[in-house]
Amino acid sequence: MRQTNDVFIVGIGQTQIGELWELPLRTLAVQALTEARADAGGLQPEAVFVGSMLAANASRQANLAALINEYAGLAGKAEGFMFEAAEASGGAAIYAAWNAIRSGMVDVAAVVGVEKVTDMVGAGIENRLLSTGIDSDFEASEGLTLVGQTSLLLQRYLYENKVPREALAGFPIIAHHNAVNNPKAMFRRAIDENAYKKATLDIGVLNTFDLAPNADGAAALIITRGDNLPKGLKHKAVRLASSSYITDRLAVHDRRDPLFFEAAAVSTQQALIKAGIELSLIDFFEYSDNTTLHAVLSLEAAGFARRGEGWKLAGMGILGLDGTLPVATMGGHKARGFPLGASGVCQVVEACLQLRGEAGANQVPNARVGMTQSVAAAASAVATQILRVN
Repeated sequence: MRQTNDVFIVGIGQTQIGELWELPLRTLAVQALTEARADAGGLQPEAVFVGSMLAANASRQANLAALINEYAGLAGKAEGFMFEAAEASGGAAIYAAWNAIRSGMVDVAAVVGVEKVTDMVGAGIENRLLSTGIDSDFEASEGLTLVGQTSLLLQRYLYENKVPREALAGFPIIAHHNAVNNPKAMFRRAIDENAYKKATLDIGVLNTFDLAPNADGAAALIITRGDNLPKGLKHKAVRLASSSYITDRLAVHDRRDPLFFEAAAVSTQQALIKAGIELSLIDFFEYSDNTTLHAVLSLEAAGFARRGEGWKLAGMGILGLDGTLPVATMGGHKARGFPLGASGVCQVVEACLQLRGEAGANQVPNARVGMTQSVAAAASAVATQILRVN
């Protein structure tokens, strides 16, 4: 075994994100993994770490890691592990792969995040399947859904902090603006404040533009040690400087403060300490805008804004591509589409594009350090990654 702190992402792959009715779960996963392996110069993984929230329920497919290895030509050649942490499943899989490389137990690892929400249609997705991410006995059994829970929390946030409702428009506006030039995005059309104000209310105080659209899709990474980088790599190897995964109390009513993402705060601090950097060095932040409230509370938990003031950032010009803290640089969950358990891997793929200088019209100037964060439910589980180039 060769322990190391030099962990690099050398290959990335991602499918189109959207309603991919004709593509099976396994096909999406293998497409992303095949692309990532080709991007890594054909490097073969010894272990594959898979993240998915709904595979066993919506797609009726358990033992997914074995299936993906088989169809990717890795049966009998690679270990396969499955991770489920609701919407943070992909982030949890990255954390496990990072530790496997650092420990020396694995020289080359693959991470695959995949989701196929269109394998179930109708109210079953929101009312039955997505609600498995909250407390079944004390929340879901009472009829509470993820969206309903978020609406209640947002209503309280607006009241406690005296927030003008229209002030939240900036978050989806930024996301949709950035998705225009992302060829993999689900929604590639910009919106303005007028469109936001006219949007149909979905549940309570949340309107259509406050909610990330559930989507199909897959993304993959190839990760290895610094002394095992493929020769002739045609792009920059991106250092996975740190990874942190933290869980909190599942039921919101058990939290010390329902309007503070404590797990996100702890995960951010752990990731920064492991990477040996200060928050001020972060050049862009791929946050989890599962909803507009998630975006606001993530900024506050990470330390980019004071408690109760995260909502102000969207109107200050800070969060755009030319701002001091670009967010959702390829559209985020809101406009790229939200493939649930795969979303954390999508975020890292997009961060790698930024750090490799391959983000096209969405390129953040002089991007050297990026942070991604995947959040499950109301931050019951949070995975944070810090990536950088030398």
